[in-house]
Amino acid sequence: MRFVFGLSAALLALGATASPPAPVPSEMAPRAAHSSLTGIAVAGEQLIAVGARGHILRSGDGDRWEQVAAPVDVLLTAVRFVDARNGWAVGHDATILHSDDGGRSWRLQHFEPGPNVPLLDVLFLDARHGFAVGAYGLMLETRDGGASWERRESALTEEGLHFNALARLGDGSLLLAGEAGMLARSADDGASWQRLQSPYESSLFGALPSGARGAVVAGLRGNVFRTDDVAAGTWTRVATDSQQSVFGLSALADGSVALAGFSGFLRVLGPDGRVAPPRPDGVSPEAARDSESSTFSGVVAWRDELITVGSSGVQRWRR
Repeated sequence: MRFVFGLSAALLALGATASPPAPVPSEMAPRAAHSSLTGIAVAGEQLIAVGARGHILRSGDGDRWEQVAAPVDVLLTAVRFVDARNGWAVGHDATILHSDDGGRSWRLQHFEPGPNVPLLDVLFLDARHGFAVGAYGLMLETRDGGASWERRESALTEEGLHFNALARLGDGSLLLAGEAGMLARSADDGASWQRLQSPYESSLFGALPSGARGAVVAGLRGNVFRTDDVAAGTWTRVATDSQQSVFGLSALADGSVALAGFSGFLRVLGPDGRVAPPRPDGVSPEAARDSESSTFSGVVAWRDELITVGSSGVQRWRR
């Protein structure tokens, strides 16, 4: 993890004030699409991926990827678009970037270098109201499209657990998942949060809405759970037949859920609760074999394919 923080003891002794480190723009890399990538999102007819060293890539077909300029070189961990034009990416040093042109260009909205401020997910309810969450109970909120961000403090944030994933459920409520099996729900657009009974005691990395009030959550050692009613707290364990941690989830048009994770784990959870692998497509046999030693950190449904990002960059899979 990349952390930039500190004032020298000499400056502190003198009572001097040091300016925080300024962000450094990401360098353009010819093989960025094959380097470590951590998040992927759909923006209208475009795909946007983010990852190490501030890399941001854009594609219109899932095959050809173009790196775009980014104002930071820190690890970017997640990206979301609220519509075809407006999207946000977050990462280490409490970095928040905004694009209002479908990912063609990005502007820095928030930057806070420090050892305890990596942001891990971002969610916007509309083009103005959004949240960014991360390590040690970090929660930021904006109501002006990111022109300003404010820290939110509550009994939930004071626990200091890592907040790994945010989702908006079918009934409009919000679901927060994190460290130590932490699950919390907000029925008032994030103004207050209620801790939920969790089906798992270790880290949950992903959360996805399912139906009117349900959700699918996933985490360490292949643990995946689903429920038809988050508030009711009755969860069913999904038999993944794997102990590989699951990091990425994506909803498919037929109600299925794509699951992606460690050591090339890629499965589709069907509406009937059964889990099956997709077949590789659009990659060479060598790349398909390499995926077994790769970690997939994100996945999206794209036309008739699944697009994964991870330690080996972008890969395409036929569903």
